Amino acid sequence: MQLLLAAIVVLPLLGAVAALLPAPPGLRGRDPEQAVLRHGVTVTGLVLVLSVALAIGFDYDRAEKMQATTDVRWIPALDIRVHLGIDGISLPLLVMTALLTFLCALYSYFRVPPGGSPMAFVALLLVLEAGTLATFAVLDLILFFLAFEMVLIPMYFLIARWGGQENTAGATPTAAQAPAGSDAPAGSDRERAAWRFILYTLLGSVVMLLGLLLIGLKGGTFDMVALASDNGAGLSHSTQVIAVLAIGVGLAVKAPMWPLHSWLPDAHTAAPTVGSVLLAGVLLKMGTYGLVRIALPMAPDGAHTLAPYLAAFAVVGILYGSLACLALALPTSDPGDRLGPAAALTPARPKADLKRLIAYSSVGHMGFVLLGIATLTPTGVNGALFANIAHGLITGLLFFLVGALKERFGSTDLDLLAGGARASGAALYGRAPRLGGLLAFGAVASLGLPGLAGFWGEMLAMFGAYEPADGLSRPAYLTFLALAGLGTLLTAAYLLIVVRRVCMGEPAAGGALAAAGAPAPDGTLPTAVPAAVGAATAASGTTRTAETSPDAAPTATAPTETAPSDTGLPDPASPAAVATVGSPRRDDAIADVRGHELAAWTPLVVLTVLAGLWPAALLGLTDPAVQHLLGGGS
Repeated sequence: MQLLLAAIVVLPLLGAVAALLPAPPGLRGRDPEQAVLRHGVTVTGLVLVLSVALAIGFDYDRAEKMQATTDVRWIPALDIRVHLGIDGISLPLLVMTALLTFLCALYSYFRVPPGGSPMAFVALLLVLEAGTLATFAVLDLILFFLAFEMVLIPMYFLIARWGGQENTAGATPTAAQAPAGSDAPAGSDRERAAWRFILYTLLGSVVMLLGLLLIGLKGGTFDMVALASDNGAGLSHSTQVIAVLAIGVGLAVKAPMWPLHSWLPDAHTAAPTVGSVLLAGVLLKMGTYGLVRIALPMAPDGAHTLAPYLAAFAVVGILYGSLACLALALPTSDPGDRLGPAAALTPARPKADLKRLIAYSSVGHMGFVLLGIATLTPTGVNGALFANIAHGLITGLLFFLVGALKERFGSTDLDLLAGGARASGAALYGRAPRLGGLLAFGAVASLGLPGLAGFWGEMLAMFGAYEPADGLSRPAYLTFLALAGLGTLLTAAYLLIVVRRVCMGEPAAGGALAAAGAPAPDGTLPTAVPAAVGAATAASGTTRTAETSPDAAPTATAPTETAPSDTGLPDPASPAAVATVGSPRRDDAIADVRGHELAAWTPLVVLTVLAGLWPAALLGLTDPAVQHLLGGGS
C-alpha cells in the first residue's frame, strides 16, 4: 500500500518524461504520433489500475486514519517532509482524478486536438495528472502548495496551444480568417483566456502561501496531520482568522467562488474538450478539498468566524451562475433576421455558447459545495464532498458531449444548434438519438434529479444549512437555504430549456446551421454561402469554415485523426465527409455516438447512476474522516 500510493503519484511524471523521448523502434509502429498517444493511454490506464488496487486494499473500517503513508525527510532545516497518505476524504478524489485522466487520454487517442505536437500534449496531460494526484495525496503544507501550483503550467499550454481548434473540417483558421464571434477562438483569444487563468490562480496562490506559512510557522510544523490534531491549539484567534482569510482567497479562486470566478468561462470556452473535462472535473475540486483538509481542522476558530461570509458568497454564486445560464439558454432574435445589407450595422450580441453555459453552471454547483463547507457540520461537509464527486462525473460528461456536438456541427452556439429563435429545436433525438439521450441524461443529472448523483450532495448541503454548527446564526443560514432552493429551480429551468432547444423539435429550414455549413433540416449540406451572408454571419457570431465557401483562400490543414466512424457513416472531419458537400443527406445522417466516445462516456454514466442509487457507498467512506477532522483528530 505504501509503495502503491507513491507509484501513483510518481508514475505520471516518469511517463511525461518518457513521452518527450523518441519511441523505441519496436514500439514506434507506422505512426510515431499514434505511438505517443498510445503511451498516454497506457500510462494513465496503469495509474487507474493502481488507484483501483489502492481502493480495494483500503481499510474501510478505519477510513478516518491516514493509510498507505510515506514519511521521508526532504528539507530538515525547514522540517519539510515528503509525507503522503490517504483517508476517506482524499481516496474518492484520487480515484476520480485517475479515471477522468484516463478517459481523456483514451478520447484523445482517437480525436487529438490540433494545434501542437502530440508528444507535448501527452506530456502536459501527464504532468497535469501528477499535480492533481499529488494535491490529494500530500500531507505537508509546502508540498501541498507545490502540487497545487504544478497544474497551472500544463493547463495554461493546453488552453493557449490546443484550445478552440476542434472543428468538423479539420482546418484551423487563422486569426484573420476566423469570423468574429466564431466558435474557434483566434490565437489571441485563446492566449488571453490562458493568461487570465494563470494570473488569477497565481495571484490567489501567493496569498494562499502566506496563510500556509503563517499556520506552519506559528504551529511549529508543516505536517498537516499534526496541525489537524492540534486543532488550532497553538494559534491565537486573530492568527487563525488571518490564516483562513489568506488561504480561503487562494482556494476560492480555484473553486471558483463568486466574485473570483471570472477567469472560468473564458478558460472553458477556449480550452479543448479534454482540457475542459479536467478543469471542471478535477482542478476545481482542489480548491474545495483544501478548505476541508486545511482550513477547517487547522484553524477552526478562524473558520467559524468567516463561515457566514463564505456561505453568503456561496449563495450569491448559486444564484449568479443560475441566472447567467438562464440568460444564455433562452432564445434570442433569429440570426437569420439579420442577414442582408443591414447586418453590418447590427451590433454583435453575446453568443449563447454551450461550453460557457456549462462553465457558469459550475459556479452555481460549486456554490452548493462551498455552502456545505460553510455550515461546519458533518452533514454539510459530507454533502460538499459528495457534490464534489458528482460534479466531476456529471460535468465531465457534459463537456465530452458538447465537444461531440462541436465536432458534428462545427459550433457550440446554442442559437445555431437550435436553428434560430423561430425554430422548434435541433431535433437531436431524431438525428442522433443516443447522443441526444446522453445529453438529456447529463442535463437531468446536473439539475439534481433524485436517483442520480447530483441530488444527494446538494440536498445534504442544504440540510446542513438548516441546522448549522453551534454559534452560527440559524436565521441567516435559513435565508441562505431558501436562496439556494431558488437556485435549484433556476438550474432546472435552464437545463430543461437547453434539452428542449437541442434535443427536441425541428430545425428551421435555411437557418443558421445551414449558414454555418452544418447539415440543413432537409438533409443537405450547402454548397456555397454568398459573401453577403458570410459577412452577416460573422457579424452575428456564427461560424463559417473554409470548406463552406468556394471562394475561401486555402488554409493549412491541421493534423487530425480520421478513423472511420463506428456508426458506418463518414467521420465529419474526414475528406470523405467534406467531399459529400451538396449531396443529399437524411435528417438522421449526423453521426451518432462512436465506439471510442461510448468507451469514454459509459463509465461516467454508470458511476452517476450508482452514486445516485447507492449514496451510502461514498458517504460511508467520507463520514468517519469528516467526523475525525471536525473533531480535531479525536
